[in-house]
Amino acid sequence: MKQLSQANLASLFEPAVNAVGFELLAVEISGSGTNSVLRVYIDSPEGVTVEGCADVSHQLSGILDVEDPLVGRYTLEVSSPGADRPLVKREHFMEVLGEQVKVRLFQPIEGRRNFKGCLREVLDSSVIVEIDKGEVVLPFADIERARLVPKL
Repeated sequence: MKQLSQANLASLFEPAVNAVGFELLAVEISGSGTNSVLRVYIDSPEGVTVEGCADVSHQLSGILDVEDPLVGRYTLEVSSPGADRPLVKREHFMEVLGEQVKVRLFQPIEGRRNFKGCLREVLDSSVIVEIDKGEVVLPFADIERARLVPKL
């Protein structure tokens, strides 16, 4: 059996998360073997409570039991995005325009995979981040992971 990608898992989980009243922000798989963690980030305008996380976890556990989309053992974690919230959808980037972001790419651009700087513009298929050497255009399709840099 082949393991589903994070994007496919997000598509599988999104209707259930929405039905409980939350927005699915991101799905991450980390670790390997018995140390694997399936992390699901949720949010809502009213915020995220422990009870909300439990409700979503219950819904997703049912889906995971039926669909069995992951190979091996893992721990399911459902949580709020926190101060360093993940940025996945174009709308997420729009919400933090002008803020500091960290972006990791699948493949290097200009010899780099990791960028940290001010999010200057959100286009249809890319974002523009101001870094130490000027501005760089980062296509959405090339972004492996992006997060807001928390203000301290």
